[in-house]
Amino acid sequence: MSIINQKKAAPDFKILLAFFIIYFVWGSTYLANTWAIADMPPFLMAGIRFVIAGALLYGYCILIGKKTPTRAQIQNTLYAGLFLFAMGNGLVVWALQFVDSGIAALVVAFEPLVVVLMMWKMKSEKPTLNTWGGILLGISGMGLLVGQPEFINDTSWLWGVAAIFGAILAWGYISIWITDANLPESLLQSAALQMFFGGFVMLGMGLLLGEYPMFNYQKIGPRASWSLWYLIIFGSIIAFTAFNFLLKNVSPTKIVTSTYINPVVALVLGYYLNQEGISGQSLLAAGLLIVGVVLINWRRKGGH
Repeated sequence: MSIINQKKAAPDFKILLAFFIIYFVWGSTYLANTWAIADMPPFLMAGIRFVIAGALLYGYCILIGKKTPTRAQIQNTLYAGLFLFAMGNGLVVWALQFVDSGIAALVVAFEPLVVVLMMWKMKSEKPTLNTWGGILLGISGMGLLVGQPEFINDTSWLWGVAAIFGAILAWGYISIWITDANLPESLLQSAALQMFFGGFVMLGMGLLLGEYPMFNYQKIGPRASWSLWYLIIFGSIIAFTAFNFLLKNVSPTKIVTSTYINPVVALVLGYYLNQEGISGQSLLAAGLLIVGVVLINWRRKGGH
């Protein structure tokens, strides 16, 4: 089946470009975050990213005439931003101090499997046979990944992976909660407010963790500076605009393919641009995780 399954008439090249953006840009944000926090404390860097990106996106929504959200909608975007960005993104960025970007992306790829189990608990949606197969493959892949001696004996690495799992739980919970939440009608406007509020929470977390004395703008090198702006412009504004465009023009079952392409992009970029090693066991784990996610998405596509 073609990847272009349109809901509305839209030029094919725009759809393909939007897919490239969510595939490559979101996959590349792991390396960009790694480079950015080399010279900036993690929560402060991520907070700056999302406050600026959220403010710019919301300003754009005002310019194109999006109506002002209600007080209840604003409160819900604050709640969603806490879990999705402050915890979901913030913990992953913090973990990148100890975990290679490609490996972090692989751990994050475990998230759809966690969501399925949460849906079973929170919505009584029992996993199908395909889903159980995906879960078992994913767990096997995760066991292979974290069970490598060079990882399991590194306490800092284990703390980093634990933080990523905390992020996955936050993402999983809020992704289920958000389906029934009263949010702004515009996905772009909702994302902008969630980024903005999540960014402010991360700035507060940076203050509580003592990151402000460590922040010295004079020591921020060109690579870290450009990485931050890349995350703001491409990783946040452009990628979410492309995501919003795809939601209006193609089937959601096509959009979820980013779930298993992003970690591949992250692994390749980390290997070639950041000299991150990839063991044979990590590659096998990656294969099992990605096939597991494919099975999960196959279940969703089949609608049973």
